[in-house]
Amino acid sequence: MTPPDELASFGYRQELRRSLGGFSAFAAGFSFVSILTTVFQLFGFGYTFGGPLFFWTWPVVLAGQLLVALNFAELAARYPLAGSVYQWAKQLSKGFLGWLAGWMMLIGCIVALAAAAIALQVVLPSVWDGFQFVGGDPSVTSPTGAANAVLLGTVLLVFTTAVNAGGVRLMARINDVGVAAELLGVVVLVTGLLLFAVRGPQVVLHDAPGTSAGIGGVLASALMAAYVLYGFDTAASVAEETKDARRTAPRAVLRAVLVSGIGGLAVVVTALMAAPSLTDGQLAGKGLPYVITAVFGDTLGRVFLADVAVAVVVCTLTIQTGTVRLIFAMARDGALPVSTRLAGVSPRTGTPVAPALLSGALAIGLLLLNVGNPTLFSTITGTSVVVVYLAYLLVTGPLLVKRLRGQFPAEPGRFSLGRWGVPLNGAAVLYGIAMIVNIGWPRAEIYDLAGSGSPLMLLFPIEFVGGALVIGWLCWLRLRPAPALEPAT
Repeated sequence: MTPPDELASFGYRQELRRSLGGFSAFAAGFSFVSILTTVFQLFGFGYTFGGPLFFWTWPVVLAGQLLVALNFAELAARYPLAGSVYQWAKQLSKGFLGWLAGWMMLIGCIVALAAAAIALQVVLPSVWDGFQFVGGDPSVTSPTGAANAVLLGTVLLVFTTAVNAGGVRLMARINDVGVAAELLGVVVLVTGLLLFAVRGPQVVLHDAPGTSAGIGGVLASALMAAYVLYGFDTAASVAEETKDARRTAPRAVLRAVLVSGIGGLAVVVTALMAAPSLTDGQLAGKGLPYVITAVFGDTLGRVFLADVAVAVVVCTLTIQTGTVRLIFAMARDGALPVSTRLAGVSPRTGTPVAPALLSGALAIGLLLLNVGNPTLFSTITGTSVVVVYLAYLLVTGPLLVKRLRGQFPAEPGRFSLGRWGVPLNGAAVLYGIAMIVNIGWPRAEIYDLAGSGSPLMLLFPIEFVGGALVIGWLCWLRLRPAPALEPAT
């Protein structure tokens, strides 16, 4: 167990309850990624633009995010603190730049929380059409589907907010059971798809007959893998509630990336092998639910989709858990407006209640602003990727500068990249820049599905980031006297 005086060396006291083991820490990172949630969300999108070739975006993104995770694991061993990205950036950069990483990560988490909640729309109407409370087309790219997604997402966010306010033990129990069910579900899914495969793995080497995705389509389809494989840092964000965090957190971060990446890759390739048809439009229009019901039959397919719905719930719960810890970590440093209220920890539950209520309210508000918007799905997911990847870059970039200056020597007995630090860190920075440019590129296929041709829609992620920077700078001007915002010595 991490001794209290070690936390005190960073200027903090032990307020959160340190009760999580290694599996629970891994589960926090794995659930944020959540293969069944995110792959089911965007499989149809990826196939629409990349065809079978979109598979190859997976190993590329997995390799890139593993580079980021290796650097994060080293930081998690040195700074086992709640708030992960914010804390790491604060130690690496002085002033506004260090604070900005936490600010962008917070905004990215709120957007990701809303994006995860609307994933219920992808599965619940397929389980039972009674879940389509708003009559009409259940597709999330239709006005009626988008409206129903907001309704289902709001109900889910009310539930996850209540659980997160109830304490880390309750959250961890639900999360552990949910992760176990999701891991079992992935194994069953991959095995079943292999047994009913109608084509070999070479399907990923060619376009579907009669189609041509092209390099532009494949690059656009990378949104799927990029969206799936982030959030693994949540395994370190619960460090102040994790036993022996300096050893446990780095392992949990790396395991979350590897298990999620390999599992997701297996789901994608086996789904392509088992899909009844690659050209009838069903795979692009309905995605994985179409493959599941076609392969397993209607009854078993619905049972499996119910398991996916559980994964969506747990994923949303964990994203909010990470968001709550980030708000708490920033608030106790005086790094957010109304920090005094947000930094409080309930003596009864041992959890920050106000951040749970705030994060839930903001995510619900974001959904309500987009009621009936058919671009809701792709716009929110694309923007969340750009914002979170920018927050990651604000950690890996300054870390690389520290390494090049010789200001980040290895610490004996702790996870370290050693002599590989500079090349692996440099590659992580280049990957982050490339992915931000790729996903943020003004594509109508992502940001203007309605075909309005409006530059405001096409440039939405750029406008969103610009607005976040302006608001962040104004907040910083009021907050910067806080002494805790400077790096620890």
